[in-house]
Amino acid sequence: MRVREYTDRDLPELIRIWNEVVEEGVAFPQEEFLDAESGAAFFASQSFTAVAEEDGTVFGLYILHPNNVGRCGHICNASYAVSSDARGRHIGEMLVLDCLKKGKELGFRVLQFNAVVENNVHARYLYERLGFTQLGTIPGGFRMKDGHYENICPYYKEL
Repeated sequence: MRVREYTDRDLPELIRIWNEVVEEGVAFPQEEFLDAESGAAFFASQSFTAVAEEDGTVFGLYILHPNNVGRCGHICNASYAVSSDARGRHIGEMLVLDCLKKGKELGFRVLQFNAVVENNVHARYLYERLGFTQLGTIPGGFRMKDGHYENICPYYKEL
């Protein structure tokens, strides 16, 4: 398994994996699905988009971009998605570690996650194990697919 920059030929799998997480409705704030056109534009607009790939098959991805503008533009944000049929293989960890390196290479000083859903225990455990600091809890900050609200936990790590 290797993490590399995406290419246009990866777009169908990127869009499939991204939409799978959106459809689950428990981790990403987005509710709209990507299609070929919007997906190509979305992934191209990031500071960096990477895939986790093995033997030509894409199993996961991350996007990296500024979290804000101007005087806060040195803080980046990222999202990670792993195909449901590949979870449990530590692909998320590979993606986060690569993202930390890439963020620093691109000149960012901090990686901040704005909305980690409190009950996403696997992600939270990973982030804490990798040295991220939880900033607090925002009560009811995430509306789940079924309509109920869960707390969100912002995290950050200096690069």
